[in-house]
Amino acid sequence: MKAVAVFPSQREVKLVDLALPTLTSPTQARIRILDVGVCGTDREICAFDYGTPPAGADQLVIGHEALGEVVEVGPRVTRVKVGDLVVPMVRRPCEVPSCTACRADRQDFCFTGEFRERGIREQNGFMTEEIVEEERYLNPVPRELRDVGVLVEPLTIAEKALIQIWQMQERLPWQCPHKPGKDHGHCRRAVVLGAGPVGLLGAMALRANEFETIVYSREVAPNPKADLVESIGASYVSAEKESPVEIAKRLGPIDLVYEAAGASSIAFEMMQSLGPNSAFVFTGVPGRRGPIEVDTDRLMRSLVLNNQLVFGTVNAGRDAFEAAIRDVERFSKSWPQALRSLITGRFPVERYRDLLLGRPSGIKNVITFAS
Repeated sequence: MKAVAVFPSQREVKLVDLALPTLTSPTQARIRILDVGVCGTDREICAFDYGTPPAGADQLVIGHEALGEVVEVGPRVTRVKVGDLVVPMVRRPCEVPSCTACRADRQDFCFTGEFRERGIREQNGFMTEEIVEEERYLNPVPRELRDVGVLVEPLTIAEKALIQIWQMQERLPWQCPHKPGKDHGHCRRAVVLGAGPVGLLGAMALRANEFETIVYSREVAPNPKADLVESIGASYVSAEKESPVEIAKRLGPIDLVYEAAGASSIAFEMMQSLGPNSAFVFTGVPGRRGPIEVDTDRLMRSLVLNNQLVFGTVNAGRDAFEAAIRDVERFSKSWPQALRSLITGRFPVERYRDLLLGRPSGIKNVITFAS
Protein backbone atom coordinates (compact mmCIF):
# COMPACT_ATOMS: atom_id res chain seq x y z
CA MET A 1 0.00 0.00 0.00
CA LYS A 2 1.03 3.62 -0.55
CA ALA A 3 2.12 5.90 2.28
CA VAL A 4 3.84 9.26 2.65
CA ALA A 5 6.87 9.07 4.94
CA VAL A 6 9.70 11.30 6.09
CA PHE A 7 13.27 10.05 6.47
CA PRO A 8 14.83 12.48 8.99
CA SER A 9 18.37 11.10 8.74
CA GLN A 10 18.28 11.52 4.95
CA ARG A 11 16.15 14.68 5.07
CA GLU A 12 13.82 13.23 2.46
CA VAL A 13 10.05 12.94 1.99
CA LYS A 14 8.92 10.00 -0.13
CA LEU A 15 5.90 8.08 -1.34
CA VAL A 16 6.66 4.54 -0.17
CA ASP A 17 5.17 1.07 -0.53
CA LEU A 18 4.32 -0.73 2.70
CA ALA A 19 2.84 -4.12 3.49
CA LEU A 20 -0.85 -4.13 4.34
CA PRO A 21 -1.35 -4.18 8.13
CA THR A 22 -2.99 -7.09 9.92
CA LEU A 23 -4.78 -7.42 13.25
CA THR A 24 -2.52 -8.52 16.09
CA SER A 25 -4.98 -8.12 18.98
CA PRO A 26 -8.65 -9.08 19.48
CA THR A 27 -9.42 -5.43 20.37
CA GLN A 28 -8.07 -3.98 17.13
CA ALA A 29 -9.82 -2.84 13.96
CA ARG A 30 -8.46 -2.48 10.45
CA ILE A 31 -9.30 0.86 8.88
CA ARG A 32 -9.34 1.89 5.24
CA ILE A 33 -8.23 5.52 5.17
CA LEU A 34 -10.50 7.80 3.15
CA ASP A 35 -9.24 11.35 3.78
CA VAL A 36 -6.21 12.86 5.50
CA GLY A 37 -6.00 16.58 6.20
CA VAL A 38 -2.74 18.41 5.55
CA CYS A 39 -1.78 20.90 8.26
CA GLY A 40 1.10 23.08 9.40
CA THR A 41 2.42 20.30 11.63
CA ASP A 42 2.81 18.00 8.61
CA ARG A 43 4.63 20.72 6.70
CA GLU A 44 6.96 21.39 9.64
CA ILE A 45 7.76 17.69 9.94
CA CYS A 46 8.54 17.64 6.22
CA ALA A 47 10.86 20.60 6.82
CA PHE A 48 12.54 18.43 9.51
CA ASP A 49 11.78 20.85 12.32
CA TYR A 50 10.69 17.79 14.34
CA GLY A 51 9.15 14.36 13.82
CA THR A 52 10.50 11.13 15.28
CA PRO A 53 10.23 7.68 13.62
CA PRO A 54 9.22 4.62 15.66
CA ALA A 55 12.00 2.93 17.60
CA GLY A 56 14.36 1.08 15.26
CA ALA A 57 12.90 2.64 12.10
CA ASP A 58 14.39 5.24 9.77
CA GLN A 59 11.05 6.51 8.48
CA LEU A 60 7.90 8.05 9.93
CA VAL A 61 4.56 7.84 8.10
CA ILE A 62 3.02 11.26 8.66
CA GLY A 63 -0.59 12.48 8.92
CA HIS A 64 -2.78 12.83 12.00
CA GLU A 65 -6.08 14.32 10.72
CA ALA A 66 -7.90 11.31 9.31
CA LEU A 67 -11.27 9.87 8.40
CA GLY A 68 -11.51 6.15 7.70
CA GLU A 69 -13.89 3.23 7.27
CA VAL A 70 -13.76 0.05 9.34
CA VAL A 71 -13.13 -3.00 7.13
CA GLU A 72 -12.30 -5.65 9.76
CA VAL A 73 -12.69 -6.00 13.51
CA GLY A 74 -11.24 -8.30 16.12
CA PRO A 75 -13.52 -10.65 18.11
CA ARG A 76 -13.55 -8.39 21.19
CA VAL A 77 -14.28 -5.11 19.42
CA THR A 78 -17.59 -3.60 20.56
CA ARG A 79 -17.37 0.19 19.92
CA VAL A 80 -17.27 -0.03 16.11
CA LYS A 81 -18.36 -2.42 13.39
CA VAL A 82 -17.47 -3.07 9.76
CA GLY A 83 -18.73 -0.22 7.60
CA ASP A 84 -18.55 2.46 10.29
CA LEU A 85 -16.82 5.74 9.58
CA VAL A 86 -14.28 6.60 12.27
CA VAL A 87 -11.85 9.32 13.28
CA PRO A 88 -8.78 8.02 15.13
CA MET A 89 -7.24 9.83 18.08
CA VAL A 90 -3.64 11.00 17.80
CA ARG A 91 -1.82 10.68 21.13
CA ARG A 92 -0.92 7.41 22.83
CA PRO A 93 -0.16 7.12 26.57
CA CYS A 94 3.30 6.91 28.06
CA GLU A 95 4.28 3.73 29.88
CA VAL A 96 5.33 5.33 33.16
CA PRO A 97 3.23 3.71 35.94
CA SER A 98 3.13 6.90 38.01
CA CYS A 99 1.63 9.02 35.21
CA THR A 100 -1.92 9.35 36.53
CA ALA A 101 -3.11 11.13 33.38
CA CYS A 102 -2.06 8.35 31.01
CA ARG A 103 -3.31 5.64 33.36
CA ALA A 104 -6.72 7.39 33.29
CA ASP A 105 -6.77 7.49 29.44
CA ARG A 106 -6.08 11.23 29.50
CA GLN A 107 -2.77 11.11 27.68
CA ASP A 108 -3.50 14.60 26.36
CA PHE A 109 -2.46 15.71 29.87
CA CYS A 110 0.56 13.38 30.12
CA PHE A 111 2.84 14.37 33.00
CA THR A 112 6.05 12.74 31.76
CA GLY A 113 6.24 13.95 28.16
CA GLU A 114 7.00 10.39 27.08
CA PHE A 115 3.76 9.96 25.10
CA ARG A 116 3.72 8.93 21.42
CA GLU A 117 1.71 10.64 18.69
CA ARG A 118 0.64 9.03 15.44
CA GLY A 119 2.26 10.72 12.49
CA ILE A 120 4.35 12.98 14.72
CA ARG A 121 6.33 11.19 17.37
CA GLU A 122 7.49 7.57 17.52
CA GLN A 123 4.39 6.07 15.90
CA ASN A 124 3.38 5.97 12.25
CA GLY A 125 0.49 8.15 11.16
CA PHE A 126 -2.50 8.01 8.88
CA MET A 127 -1.28 9.24 5.47
CA THR A 128 -1.52 5.73 4.07
CA GLU A 129 -4.14 3.44 2.58
CA GLU A 130 -4.83 1.30 5.66
CA ILE A 131 -4.05 1.27 9.37
CA VAL A 132 -4.72 -1.03 12.31
CA GLU A 133 -5.84 0.62 15.52
CA GLU A 134 -7.05 -0.29 18.99
CA GLU A 135 -10.78 0.31 19.23
CA ARG A 136 -10.43 2.62 22.26
CA TYR A 137 -8.75 5.20 20.02
CA LEU A 138 -11.53 5.18 17.41
CA ASN A 139 -14.49 7.57 17.36
CA PRO A 140 -17.53 6.65 15.23
CA VAL A 141 -18.75 9.35 12.84
CA PRO A 142 -22.26 9.50 11.30
CA ARG A 143 -22.31 8.44 7.65
CA GLU A 144 -23.81 11.78 6.60
CA LEU A 145 -20.56 13.48 7.61
CA ARG A 146 -18.52 11.53 5.05
CA ASP A 147 -17.45 14.65 3.13
CA VAL A 148 -16.50 16.73 6.21
CA GLY A 149 -15.52 14.17 8.82
CA VAL A 150 -11.82 14.88 8.26
CA LEU A 151 -12.40 18.24 10.00
CA VAL A 152 -13.16 16.54 13.33
CA GLU A 153 -9.55 16.27 14.54
CA PRO A 154 -8.62 19.95 14.01
CA LEU A 155 -11.91 20.97 15.65
CA THR A 156 -10.97 19.00 18.78
CA ILE A 157 -8.46 21.75 19.59
CA ALA A 158 -11.28 24.27 20.06
CA GLU A 159 -13.50 21.71 21.78
CA LYS A 160 -10.86 20.89 24.38
CA ALA A 161 -10.32 24.60 25.00
CA LEU A 162 -14.04 25.22 25.48
CA ILE A 163 -14.38 22.26 27.86
CA GLN A 164 -11.61 23.71 30.01
CA ILE A 165 -13.06 27.23 29.85
CA TRP A 166 -16.46 26.02 31.06
CA GLN A 167 -14.82 24.13 33.91
CA MET A 168 -12.56 26.96 35.02
CA GLN A 169 -15.08 29.76 34.66
CA GLU A 170 -17.47 27.92 36.96
CA ARG A 171 -15.41 29.48 39.76
CA LEU A 172 -17.25 32.79 39.20
CA PRO A 173 -20.68 34.11 38.10
CA TRP A 174 -20.06 34.04 34.34
CA GLN A 175 -23.63 33.68 33.11
CA CYS A 176 -24.78 35.60 30.06
CA PRO A 177 -25.62 39.17 31.12
CA HIS A 178 -28.25 39.56 28.40
CA LYS A 179 -30.10 36.26 28.75
CA PRO A 180 -30.63 35.33 32.40
CA GLY A 181 -30.46 31.63 33.03
CA LYS A 182 -27.92 30.90 30.30
CA ASP A 183 -24.99 29.00 31.77
CA HIS A 184 -21.25 29.20 31.19
CA GLY A 185 -21.06 32.72 29.77
CA HIS A 186 -22.86 32.18 26.49
CA CYS A 187 -23.26 35.33 24.37
CA ARG A 188 -20.00 36.80 25.67
CA ARG A 189 -17.54 38.51 23.31
CA ALA A 190 -14.73 36.40 21.83
CA VAL A 191 -11.83 37.20 19.50
CA VAL A 192 -10.22 34.49 17.38
CA LEU A 193 -6.65 35.21 16.34
CA GLY A 194 -6.00 33.65 12.95
CA ALA A 195 -8.20 32.56 10.04
CA GLY A 196 -6.66 29.20 9.28
CA PRO A 197 -8.60 25.94 9.72
CA VAL A 198 -8.12 25.82 13.51
CA GLY A 199 -9.18 29.46 13.87
CA LEU A 200 -12.21 29.18 11.60
CA LEU A 201 -13.39 25.95 13.21
CA GLY A 202 -12.91 27.63 16.59
CA ALA A 203 -15.02 30.55 15.41
CA MET A 204 -17.79 28.14 14.42
CA ALA A 205 -17.65 26.48 17.84
CA LEU A 206 -17.86 29.86 19.56
CA ARG A 207 -20.78 31.01 17.40
CA ALA A 208 -22.58 27.72 18.09
CA ASN A 209 -22.22 28.59 21.77
CA GLU A 210 -23.69 32.06 21.20
CA PHE A 211 -20.49 34.08 21.60
CA GLU A 212 -20.29 37.37 19.76
CA THR A 213 -17.27 36.38 17.68
CA ILE A 214 -14.63 38.46 15.90
CA VAL A 215 -12.00 36.78 13.71
CA TYR A 216 -8.80 38.80 13.54
CA SER A 217 -6.44 38.05 10.66
CA ARG A 218 -3.83 39.68 8.46
CA GLU A 219 -5.60 39.64 5.08
CA VAL A 220 -7.67 42.64 4.12
CA ALA A 221 -11.33 41.98 3.30
CA PRO A 222 -13.00 41.12 1.03
CA ASN A 223 -11.51 37.65 0.77
CA PRO A 224 -12.92 34.09 0.93
CA LYS A 225 -12.10 33.68 4.63
CA ALA A 226 -13.84 36.94 5.51
CA ASP A 227 -16.89 35.82 3.50
CA LEU A 228 -16.95 32.52 5.40
CA VAL A 229 -16.70 34.33 8.74
CA GLU A 230 -19.58 36.66 7.90
CA SER A 231 -21.72 33.72 6.72
CA ILE A 232 -21.70 32.16 10.22
CA GLY A 233 -22.72 35.40 11.91
CA ALA A 234 -19.24 36.41 13.06
CA SER A 235 -17.25 39.53 12.20
CA TYR A 236 -13.96 39.73 10.34
CA VAL A 237 -11.34 42.35 11.20
CA SER A 238 -8.04 42.78 9.37
CA ALA A 239 -4.87 43.55 11.30
CA GLU A 240 -4.05 45.96 8.46
CA LYS A 241 -7.08 48.07 9.36
CA GLU A 242 -7.42 47.90 13.14
CA SER A 243 -5.19 47.09 16.12
CA PRO A 244 -6.27 44.88 19.05
CA VAL A 245 -6.51 47.92 21.31
CA GLU A 246 -8.74 49.67 18.77
CA ILE A 247 -11.05 46.63 18.65
CA ALA A 248 -11.51 46.74 22.42
CA LYS A 249 -12.13 50.49 22.33
CA ARG A 250 -14.77 50.08 19.63
CA LEU A 251 -16.54 46.98 20.95
CA GLY A 252 -15.74 46.90 24.66
CA PRO A 253 -13.70 44.46 26.77
CA ILE A 254 -12.95 41.02 25.35
CA ASP A 255 -14.20 38.06 27.39
CA LEU A 256 -12.32 35.32 25.56
CA VAL A 257 -9.38 35.22 23.17
CA TYR A 258 -8.85 32.02 21.20
CA GLU A 259 -5.35 32.21 19.75
CA ALA A 260 -4.85 30.10 16.62
CA ALA A 261 -2.15 31.97 14.73
CA GLY A 262 1.11 31.04 16.43
CA ALA A 263 2.17 34.71 16.38
CA SER A 264 3.34 35.71 19.84
CA SER A 265 3.60 39.45 19.18
CA ILE A 266 -0.04 39.91 18.20
CA ALA A 267 -1.13 37.49 20.95
CA PHE A 268 0.47 39.52 23.73
CA GLU A 269 -0.84 42.73 22.20
CA MET A 270 -4.36 41.31 22.24
CA MET A 271 -3.89 40.13 25.82
CA GLN A 272 -3.79 43.76 26.89
CA SER A 273 -7.42 44.14 25.76
CA LEU A 274 -8.85 41.38 27.96
CA GLY A 275 -11.76 42.37 30.17
CA PRO A 276 -12.48 41.43 33.79
CA ASN A 277 -12.82 37.71 34.55
CA SER A 278 -11.74 36.87 31.01
CA ALA A 279 -9.78 33.97 29.53
CA PHE A 280 -7.00 33.72 26.95
CA VAL A 281 -6.31 30.38 25.25
CA PHE A 282 -3.06 29.64 23.42
CA THR A 283 -3.24 26.89 20.77
CA GLY A 284 -0.51 27.97 18.35
CA VAL A 285 3.19 27.16 18.58
CA PRO A 286 5.37 30.03 17.33
CA GLY A 287 8.42 29.41 15.21
CA ARG A 288 11.81 30.31 16.59
CA ARG A 289 11.97 34.00 15.88
CA GLY A 290 13.69 36.83 17.70
CA PRO A 291 12.50 38.13 21.10
CA ILE A 292 9.62 40.59 21.31
CA GLU A 293 9.13 43.46 23.74
CA VAL A 294 6.32 42.91 26.25
CA ASP A 295 5.14 45.20 29.05
CA THR A 296 5.21 42.45 31.67
CA ASP A 297 4.31 44.75 34.56
CA ARG A 298 1.13 45.83 32.79
CA LEU A 299 0.16 42.25 31.92
CA MET A 300 0.78 41.02 35.46
CA ARG A 301 -1.28 43.84 36.99
CA SER A 302 -4.16 43.11 34.65
CA LEU A 303 -4.08 39.36 35.29
CA VAL A 304 -4.11 39.84 39.05
CA LEU A 305 -6.51 42.77 39.40
CA ASN A 306 -9.01 41.49 36.82
CA ASN A 307 -9.08 37.76 37.74
CA GLN A 308 -7.91 36.87 34.26
CA LEU A 309 -7.02 33.38 33.13
CA VAL A 310 -4.34 32.35 30.59
CA PHE A 311 -3.70 28.75 29.55
CA GLY A 312 -2.40 26.65 26.70
CA THR A 313 -3.96 23.54 25.25
CA VAL A 314 -2.73 20.77 22.95
CA ASN A 315 -4.04 17.47 21.64
CA ALA A 316 -7.40 16.17 22.87
CA GLY A 317 -9.13 13.42 24.81
CA ARG A 318 -12.20 11.39 23.90
CA ASP A 319 -14.53 14.02 25.35
CA ALA A 320 -13.24 16.61 22.87
CA PHE A 321 -13.47 14.18 19.94
CA GLU A 322 -17.07 13.34 20.80
CA ALA A 323 -17.90 17.04 21.16
CA ALA A 324 -16.25 17.76 17.81
CA ILE A 325 -18.28 15.08 16.05
CA ARG A 326 -21.50 16.51 17.53
CA ASP A 327 -20.50 20.02 16.50
CA VAL A 328 -19.49 19.10 12.95
CA GLU A 329 -22.99 17.67 12.65
CA ARG A 330 -24.45 20.93 14.05
CA PHE A 331 -22.32 23.04 11.71
CA SER A 332 -23.39 20.89 8.77
CA LYS A 333 -27.01 21.73 9.50
CA SER A 334 -26.53 25.40 10.45
CA TRP A 335 -23.84 26.45 7.97
CA PRO A 336 -23.49 23.67 5.35
CA GLN A 337 -21.84 25.83 2.71
CA ALA A 338 -19.43 27.49 5.14
CA LEU A 339 -18.37 24.15 6.63
CA ARG A 340 -17.73 22.55 3.27
CA SER A 341 -15.88 25.61 1.99
CA LEU A 342 -13.21 25.00 4.65
CA ILE A 343 -11.98 22.14 2.46
CA THR A 344 -10.58 24.01 -0.51
CA GLY A 345 -8.88 21.13 -2.30
CA ARG A 346 -8.93 17.32 -2.51
CA PHE A 347 -5.92 15.66 -4.09
CA PRO A 348 -4.63 12.15 -4.81
CA VAL A 349 -1.68 11.01 -2.71
CA GLU A 350 0.62 11.39 -5.71
CA ARG A 351 0.32 15.19 -5.23
CA TYR A 352 1.90 14.98 -1.77
CA ARG A 353 4.98 17.03 -2.67
CA ASP A 354 2.91 20.01 -3.82
CA LEU A 355 0.87 19.95 -0.60
CA LEU A 356 3.69 19.30 1.86
CA LEU A 357 6.65 21.05 0.28
CA GLY A 358 5.08 23.67 -1.97
CA ARG A 359 3.67 27.05 -1.06
CA PRO A 360 0.54 26.77 1.14
CA SER A 361 -2.74 27.71 -0.53
CA GLY A 362 -6.42 27.62 0.34
CA ILE A 363 -7.76 26.83 3.81
CA LYS A 364 -7.69 23.05 4.29
CA ASN A 365 -6.29 20.69 1.69
CA VAL A 366 -7.05 17.00 1.90
CA ILE A 367 -5.32 13.92 0.48
CA THR A 368 -7.97 11.45 -0.61
CA PHE A 369 -7.19 7.73 -0.70
CA ALA A 370 -10.65 6.37 -1.54
CA SER A 371 -14.04 7.57 -2.76
